[in-house]
Amino acid sequence: MRVAVGCDHGGLALKDVLCGVLKSAGVEVLDMGTGNEDSVDYPDFAAKVARSVTSGDADRGLAICGTGIGMSIALNKYPGVRAALCHDSFTARLSRQHNDANILVLGGRVLGQEVAADMVKQWLATPFEGGRHQKRLDKITQIERDICKG
Repeated sequence: MRVAVGCDHGGLALKDVLCGVLKSAGVEVLDMGTGNEDSVDYPDFAAKVARSVTSGDADRGLAICGTGIGMSIALNKYPGVRAALCHDSFTARLSRQHNDANILVLGGRVLGQEVAADMVKQWLATPFEGGRHQKRLDKITQIERDICKG
C-alpha cells in the first residue's frame, strides 16, 4: 500500500511520527511535505495529497494540520476525495467501514502521538463494508458529477 502524507507547520511533528508508524507497518510513504516548521498554507499540501490519491499514485492519504479542520475543508473540494477528520479510533474505523474514506485527516495540536498512531493503524486495517453504505457513496459521487457539470 502507498500512502501520500502531507501537513502544514502545525502538523509536522505528528507527521514525522506517523510516517515512522506507516513505514514500520510496511507501508510505502509518499511524503508531500512540509519538511520544516516555517509557516505554510495547508491548502497547498491538501492539494498534493488529494491529487496523489485521485490520480492513483497513492492508495490512500493522510493529512495533518493544527486541528485538521482546514485540511478537511480543502481536501473535500476535490472530486473523488472522501477525507474524514477523525478524533479517535472509533471514528477512524467507521470512516472506513461506512464512508470508504480515502484520506484520514488529523489535528497535530489536538491529538496525542499514541492515539494518532492507533488511529492510523486501525484506519489502514479497516475495510469498507459496502452494502447499504455503497448506495450513499453513489449519491455523493452523483453530487460531485452534478456540481462539476455546472
